[in-house]
Amino acid sequence: MKPHKKLNSWIKSFEFVKEIYLATRQFPSEEKFGITSQIRRASVFVPVNIAEGAARKGTKEFIHFLYISLGSLSELDTLILLSRELDFLNEKECEQLIEKLDIIGKLIYGLIKNLETRL
Repeated sequence: MKPHKKLNSWIKSFEFVKEIYLATRQFPSEEKFGITSQIRRASVFVPVNIAEGAARKGTKEFIHFLYISLGSLSELDTLILLSRELDFLNEKECEQLIEKLDIIGKLIYGLIKNLETRL
């Protein structure tokens, strides 16, 4: 089994990508190459960077990729809030997505702190 598949941060962020894809299905068709594409891409980058970092040899490299994942989470936070402001998402959908985003962020941050103790 690949090392990243054991990480809760990867598991939760992988599931979150599927939720983002489902949520963005309802976005206006004219946003296909705009916010829809951007929010999907940012969501995919989270588990992808966790996986890539876990495959690296060094702990410092892994931590670097985890920080990139955190950056993508911040981007997603903004995009989700913007989607709510533009009425692409309702209040409940927005709250649920932000709540899951916060959980993933805490998992990634916890993993970073754990890895930093090994340096």
